[in-house]
Amino acid sequence: MENSKGNIVSRLSYSFGAFGNDLLFGLLSTYFIMFVTTHLFNSGNKAQDAKMIGFITLIIFLLRFVELAIDPFIGNAINNTHTRWGKFKPWVVVGGVLGPAALVILFTDFGGLTKSNPMLYLILFAILYIMMDILYSFKDIAFWSMIPALSFDSREREKTATFARIGSNIGGGTIGIVVMPLVLLFSLHANDGTGDSRGWFWFALIIGCAAALSAVVVGLGTKEVDSDLRKNKEATTFKGVFRVLMHNHQLMWLSLAYGLYAIGMSLTNSFELYYFTFILGDASKFSILALLNTIVGLAAISIFPALAKKWNRRNVFLVAIALMLIGLVVFSLANSSLILVLVAAELFFIPQPLIFLVALMTITDSVEYGQLKLGHRDESLTLSVRPLLDKLAGATSNLVVGITAVAASMTAGATAATITNHDRFIFKFVMLGVPAVFILVGAFVFFKKVKLDEKMHASIVDELERTWAKDFDSQPNSKAVLSYYAPVAGELIPLEQVSDEVFSTGSMGRGFAIKPSDGRVYAPFDGVIEATFSTRHTVGLVSENKIATLIHIGIGTVKMKGTGFINYFEPGQRVSQGELLIEFWSPAIKKAGLDDTVIAVITNSDNLSEFEIENKGEVTKNDIVLTLEKNKGG
Repeated sequence: MENSKGNIVSRLSYSFGAFGNDLLFGLLSTYFIMFVTTHLFNSGNKAQDAKMIGFITLIIFLLRFVELAIDPFIGNAINNTHTRWGKFKPWVVVGGVLGPAALVILFTDFGGLTKSNPMLYLILFAILYIMMDILYSFKDIAFWSMIPALSFDSREREKTATFARIGSNIGGGTIGIVVMPLVLLFSLHANDGTGDSRGWFWFALIIGCAAALSAVVVGLGTKEVDSDLRKNKEATTFKGVFRVLMHNHQLMWLSLAYGLYAIGMSLTNSFELYYFTFILGDASKFSILALLNTIVGLAAISIFPALAKKWNRRNVFLVAIALMLIGLVVFSLANSSLILVLVAAELFFIPQPLIFLVALMTITDSVEYGQLKLGHRDESLTLSVRPLLDKLAGATSNLVVGITAVAASMTAGATAATITNHDRFIFKFVMLGVPAVFILVGAFVFFKKVKLDEKMHASIVDELERTWAKDFDSQPNSKAVLSYYAPVAGELIPLEQVSDEVFSTGSMGRGFAIKPSDGRVYAPFDGVIEATFSTRHTVGLVSENKIATLIHIGIGTVKMKGTGFINYFEPGQRVSQGELLIEFWSPAIKKAGLDDTVIAVITNSDNLSEFEIENKGEVTKNDIVLTLEKNKGG
């Protein structure tokens, strides 16, 4: 296990990396299109400028789809990387430095080519944009794939992920806070508060440098744990993702629901700076909204576990969608009232972190749903779906924003005073009306088709526990006798005394139970980890001669969703007898009103010719509890 000081440095470095990652994401997904539509093309010929904006937004839209097709190859290239610095860090640093550099260059007119040679500009733009997007994807995929490589300790991973969420939220808020102050600070001409091309370039340069610095800090401040367990993983392919979606129906419906929601959410978010610039007429006030979003986002993340526990995830989703729709209605009535605009924007923003977490946790739960339905676990493929949906939503949003900016006359030289009532109607319809339709349809799909809630997931995990070892009934090898050591210290009791009939009746296999006096579970024999669950309360281990055991902590603890449990293993890991597998906190189990009895069963015990309990009373991890022998034909 890692030392505490090293863990803190790693968490802070990774958190700063998430901060920089969201700075760059905001620059690319939101503010670059604002620069393109309002400052990049200013030839004096409005028709020509509109045509160029149309070409650029179409190029961006098409290239984002090309990049989506390339993403699986990027992921596989990262998986096949082997360097002295690790698998992920080289890509984080290289992509994290070169990607921002390319994006900063895109915040220029390439030395006046937009006017002197528009066709050459478009060609060079397309080449540089796809290079930048690929570099960004290398960095983004490598960065978010790093967490499992930083530690085997599930608690340390959770802390790292929490730090990253905080850094990410602050990064996304910070860029909104500083965008207009930096643009106006470096602009030679204020242009009624919209700044000029020089100001936008310096804004991009500062954000790009901060993002690049954060990537370097990740490279210097984190250390990947070398392990053979991450070798020969199933390659992520577009075909593979499609296959998982088609066969995992809950994941498919959730993806459709979340994808529709994400398009609507991205559209409104992308238009907010336009609203402050061309409807309110004061872009500098956008910093107030961004500051509020940062504070509210952190609060929303912190209260999600309590809300999900009290209301369940479906109800959280329902309330969140209702708040967003109310926010859109208030937005439509706000007009030039700053107070109403801020209230509307916060009503729309507060639910976004909550919906993200509901979607993320449901997608995670769909891993077990797919495992039960298909008979194999597609974890990496399943979890790759959400980032793909976010990128699809971003690509669609950029295209719509570009077209709308032209249609509503919100291009170079425009101010709030030049926008007509007709322009405002077009803008508000696309910013507020269209997203409302996408969000409503997405919510309808979610409530009509997505049935995978906490209760259903708990039953799926229970079923997987019953059936996971059915494939381990093969012939024993020469080492047919196995000594089974106590997996936890405590009082040994007969399996029949356990209050869960699934175990006490022997339907899961013969075994025993222990009233624990310690919160550490150890490997009872040498073997391979063959069954793991996101709930972290149980583990399946198979010996060399194919004797399979399931160690289950507590009764009903699947409902705790991993709270109070720490895993020190990964699927496929070879462990030795006495090696620490799980830590659990009995007070948390008892506080939840549950029994903390540790249950150990031999799931293929029907194939045993000998099943002899060697011990009674108090046991420790050094005591042999069972002597097992497989049937010669078994």
